[in-house]
Formats: sequence, C-alpha cells, structure tokens
Amino acid sequence: MQKYEGYKFSLKDSLVGVQFLFVAFGALVLVPILTGLDPSVALFTAGLGTLAFQIITRKNVPPIFLASSFAFIAPLQFSISQWGVAATMGGVVAAGLFYVALSFLIRLKGEGFLHKLLPPVVVGPVIMTIGLILSPAAVNMAMGKGSEAYTQTEAMIVAFVSLICTIIVMMIGRGIFRLIPILFGIFCGYVLAFFMGMVDFSGVYNAQWFALPNFVAPKFEMAAILFMIPIAIAPAIEHIGDMLTISNVTKENFLKNPGLKSTLLGDGVATSLAGLFGGPPNTTYSEVTGAVSITKAYNPAIMTWTAITAIVLAFIGKLGAFLGTIPAPVIGGIMLLLFGIIASVGMQMLVKHEVDMANPKNMIIVALIFVFAIGGMIIDLEFVRFSGIGLGAIVGIVLNLALPDVKHYDGY
Repeated sequence: MQKYEGYKFSLKDSLVGVQFLFVAFGALVLVPILTGLDPSVALFTAGLGTLAFQIITRKNVPPIFLASSFAFIAPLQFSISQWGVAATMGGVVAAGLFYVALSFLIRLKGEGFLHKLLPPVVVGPVIMTIGLILSPAAVNMAMGKGSEAYTQTEAMIVAFVSLICTIIVMMIGRGIFRLIPILFGIFCGYVLAFFMGMVDFSGVYNAQWFALPNFVAPKFEMAAILFMIPIAIAPAIEHIGDMLTISNVTKENFLKNPGLKSTLLGDGVATSLAGLFGGPPNTTYSEVTGAVSITKAYNPAIMTWTAITAIVLAFIGKLGAFLGTIPAPVIGGIMLLLFGIIASVGMQMLVKHEVDMANPKNMIIVALIFVFAIGGMIIDLEFVRFSGIGLGAIVGIVLNLALPDVKHYDGY
C-alpha cells in the first residue's frame, strides 16, 4: 500500500498532474463563466495559487489543488453588478487577507478560537443561504430567459439533459468518472446544443492560438471590500473540512503539520493573488482529493504539474474562446443541481454536528440568518452597507456571541 512520503518532484508524474486538472476543469471554469470573469484568468490564478500554497506549506505539503470557489458565485455576481469587476477584485484581495488574519489568530490563540467564533450553527445556515440565493439564477438560465437565440422549450430540453447526465454519473459512475459529473454533464448538454444549432463557433475561429488572459487589476473600494469579507467565513470553515479529508486519505495529519495556521495562510494568499489578476477566489478542491484517494497518488509534486498545466492552458486563446461558446442552458442545468447541493451541505453541517434546533438560541440564530440573508434586508450605515449573505453571516456571529446559552428549556 502506498503512503504519503512528502514532496518528490519528478517528470514522470506530469501526466498524472494533467489528469487531475481534467478532474477539476469543469468546476474550475464554471465559476468564471457564471460570474462574467475570464475562464483563462481563472486557470492562471488556480495554477499560481496552488504553487503559492505549496511554497507556504513546504514543510509538509498536502497533495491538494486550489481553484475557483463556488461559495463566492452569488457575491461575485452581485458585487460586479454593483461596483464593477475591478472593485470586486479588490474585495477578493481583502477576503484573502481575511484568511491570512485568521491564520495568524490561530497561531496566537489556537484552533479552538476559530470554532468558537464560527460554530456550525452559524456556518451551516450561511452555506445554505448561498445555495438558496443562487437558485433563481439557475432556473432563469435553465429556462433560457433573456436570450432570443432559442426558445424556452429548447433551453429547458438542453438544461435537463445536462442535469440528468450529471445525476447519472454521480449515482452510477465508477472510478475517475465519478469525479467528473459536472464535466460529463456539460459535455452531453453541449453536444445536444450543438445539434440544435445553439452553438456559435465564430469566436473560436477569430481567436488567436496564443493570447494573454484578460487580466484585471483590483481597485479598492470600501463598500465592495466590506461586502466581500464576511463571505469568506463559509470557505474558511470548508477549508478545515478539506484538510481533515486529505489527512484521512493520506493517513498524514496535515492539521498538525504544517498545521491549519499554514494551510489557511496558503489558501488566503492564493485567494488574494487571484484578486490581483482578476480571477475568482480560490479554495481546495474536493474533486481532486477524491482523485488522490482513488489513484493513491499522494506525492504533492503531482499538483505542481497540475498547476503548471493550468497556467499553460490559460495562454491558449482558442481554449478561452471555446469555453465562451457554451450556451447558458447547458450551465443552467448543472446549476439546478449544484446550488441545491450547496444548500444541502449547510444542512448536513447542522445534522452532523447535532445542532439542537429546539434550543431557542440556535433557533433564533438560524432564523435570522435566513431572513436577513435571503429576505433582502439592507443595513446602510452611510460609510458602509451590509446585505445578503455577508449581512446574514455578521448577524449570526453577533447573535452567537451575544445570546446566552439556555441550559434548561422546554422542547418545541
């Protein structure tokens, strides 16, 4: 049986590294496609962020790959519509620095501090609101709303084929295929859309083989920054789960060495680097961790090759143009499932940690996170404006710290 033996760079691992990028590719490019960012930039920043993570955790590098975070889809969409791409990237840089700050607080106070500040009763509902807020966008894309290129019926046929194919692979797929349900669903929907005349290749024909990605420099605006920072709470907690998972897979305790203080720092630096170039925030990819589990390829140097491959592909202009030909209903069909799964993950967190919803304190926290985040509540303090998921997260944290624990109560 193979085991984790640390970082060992070798050319023979390059093909395995390319394979792992294939596993991550569908999810990696989906986030920029949904948010209006450049998929080529997302490829570049995923590779750059992974390399930065490896440098920071060099004492004991976990075999993981970092790429576009789904938790930021709704916040990116809202922020870009409100303040533009450049200001949104300033918020992404700040979100990464929030991770960095958490990593230093962990160095000072230990990991228990993070669990006290962000318990499951806060993080679970925040994750749920991310999926629930996104659901109307998924439905609109699946129905082809806003497009005159095809009818609603045509759009829904393509969307449901994408959805059904994704579900089939998730349910009965084996080996490497079980790790790429999104990519498989996009492929099936795309093929159908092509035969229905919904795909336009003119952009691919006109694109150059070699082209610089559409890098965007960040612009720092306080409103966008204060909106984006609270969003980082859910991925920060997700990061802990990912580190625990890869530790179980490799039988190496990465929570102890290099420690959460270093891995969270690496994640934060990777996210800030993404913001500096115009890419979506980065997070560890569970799909790649699953591939590591199946292949037993525990050498973290393989992820170096994955990162290098992502960076090289970012400069192939025709690839970026091809990704731009994917019709909205194809993505909409995937989103119908994906955003529901995000909400389910938040629910799973509440169940897994046995959060007592008969406890008035827990009930109040969950209830107000939902209403403030989903109901459209806005708190405008003139110098700063809170709304949506960020507001729900702040409300949950404040209530958790302020409300007393109720030890004796009658069940409902």
